[in-house]
Amino acid sequence: MQSRLTARTVRACFVSILLALCLAACARQPAPVRFHAEGNPPKLSDWNVVTSDGKRLALNAGVVPFDLNTPLFSDYAHKLRTVWMPEGKAAQYHASESFDFPVGTILSKTFYYPKADPANRDAVARTYDQSGDHAGEGLDLDNVRMIETRLLVRREAGWIALAYVWNAEQTEAELARTGDSVPLQLVADGSRQDFTYQVPDQNQCAGCHASNNTTRQIVPLGPKARHLDRDYAYADGSRNQLAHLAALGYLQGLPAEDVPRNADWQDAARASLDDRARAYLDINCGHCHNAQGPADTSGLWLDVGKHSPRHLGLCKPPIAAGPGTGGHRFGIVPGKPDESILAFRMDSDDPGVMMPELGRDVVHEEGVALIRDWISAMEGDCN
Repeated sequence: MQSRLTARTVRACFVSILLALCLAACARQPAPVRFHAEGNPPKLSDWNVVTSDGKRLALNAGVVPFDLNTPLFSDYAHKLRTVWMPEGKAAQYHASESFDFPVGTILSKTFYYPKADPANRDAVARTYDQSGDHAGEGLDLDNVRMIETRLLVRREAGWIALAYVWNAEQTEAELARTGDSVPLQLVADGSRQDFTYQVPDQNQCAGCHASNNTTRQIVPLGPKARHLDRDYAYADGSRNQLAHLAALGYLQGLPAEDVPRNADWQDAARASLDDRARAYLDINCGHCHNAQGPADTSGLWLDVGKHSPRHLGLCKPPIAAGPGTGGHRFGIVPGKPDESILAFRMDSDDPGVMMPELGRDVVHEEGVALIRDWISAMEGDCN
């Protein structure tokens, strides 16, 4: 009798322990991603796309990270990009345009910098090294400082853009509909450069993402085949991003071959100077400077389409004179970057001169050097 009672008691305790462990595990699981079909939630945590405890930024279940072959320059900020879609929904592949994402899609982009000085939280590193950034597929907040997270949300009426600014504790980000200004200091090789990181307001978001001057509808810029056709180091191994999205059920219509791929602008070992320069101009300038974009009247088309030399700016006079020309006559003078308007405007931080007009406060020195090299390698003249 005693042995049976003991065994029964042990079994009951074992079941109780298992139940307690299961309940504890469930309690530790974050709430699922929450899609808001309307309104402007005041906190990033209202969406549950990413979560932060001040030590690590973690991705919620079903939130998939991705990267671009050549990214848009944003004052040397690093970026963690993610996509989430409702269960059973998928984006439709397109060879040249942004994928057709279903209603309910949430794209996120967290802008952050590696820390440069433990005694100064505003000192951030100007570096392309991302080796200390990540904790799994999230971010190691002991090593990086998050500035903002932008969401693109696909609702019934179309896409909306929302920017959330992270607090000093790195535990929550608040909606900044009118934008924000964050004073920072870029540190590199012993030099320090003060600058102001600009969080865009909602109108400025539309200024870039409304890449069709006729429809003026906001669309994603990065999630295109040519930008995503590359490998990504996922938590369980590295593989092609497009194939991974297709395997997850997030992408339909991916062809078995002939998928376009932009060059990595820094990869001189495996990509030509022309391919790297065109990829850089495509992501940084092409959303405005294309045949349908907000800068269509300029006649300067810098997306990756097969454009005539004139549309690329070779020996092309500007539509309007002014300080933006720097007194130069042509967009590009072959072999002469110092006489080319394109290089002049990229190398300026004057708001009345610089291109792109939005999204940066400092000059991208390495990007300017690439375009100057590209122009220098061109043959011909404008006589």
